[in-house]
Amino acid sequence: MKILIAEDDKYIGEGLCAVVEAEGYTPLLASDGEQALQLFHAQRPQVVLLDIMMPKRDGYAVCREIRKVDDNVPVIFISAKSEEIDRVIGLELGADDYIMKPFGTREVVARIRAVTRRALTRHPATEVGVEAIRLGDLDVFPAQLRANRGALQIDLSLRDVKILQHLFLQRGKVVDRDTLFNICWGRDYFANSRTLDQHISKLRKLIERDSKNPEIICTVHGVGYRFG
Repeated sequence: MKILIAEDDKYIGEGLCAVVEAEGYTPLLASDGEQALQLFHAQRPQVVLLDIMMPKRDGYAVCREIRKVDDNVPVIFISAKSEEIDRVIGLELGADDYIMKPFGTREVVARIRAVTRRALTRHPATEVGVEAIRLGDLDVFPAQLRANRGALQIDLSLRDVKILQHLFLQRGKVVDRDTLFNICWGRDYFANSRTLDQHISKLRKLIERDSKNPEIICTVHGVGYRFG
């Protein structure tokens, strides 16, 4: 799932790329409004993050052009401008949300997850569009990026969902580490050898009753992981 990030501040743009990559999305970074529109038309991202004050074309102009061809793609404005009128203009142009600078990582992640859930619900044919899967006593709802264990509701990232879906599809079989890594990160992603293990450890803390004795994501030493 691709997220277009239009931000002329290099450090903020790179930081947002790191945030969305950690969530399992593919970032597309643009440093000005014209580049953002070029990337949008070429790549058709599923979510758009738009800075307002950008060279060549501002975020408002970019949003107007996007809405001419796509009424559904979620658009989040990101700006240091704090006046209420700016938020009103952004929402009237068809933005789904508005984040003010400076912002925290958790806020960005929460808002991306919220608009992603709406996007996946609108387009159920996406890669995570299966209505629900059951792993042990855990019900996973991919399009909602959530899981339930009884009354307990658990928020998941897109990458979490990809891992759980693939283990479910291969239930009873061992999924080797390279296969799982390529599915969830992509073959072009280079990371240290602990990246997958660290992510699995965090996911277990979210979904397992006892993360030290997992029943959903079981380790097969020297090979990979297995469900069932």
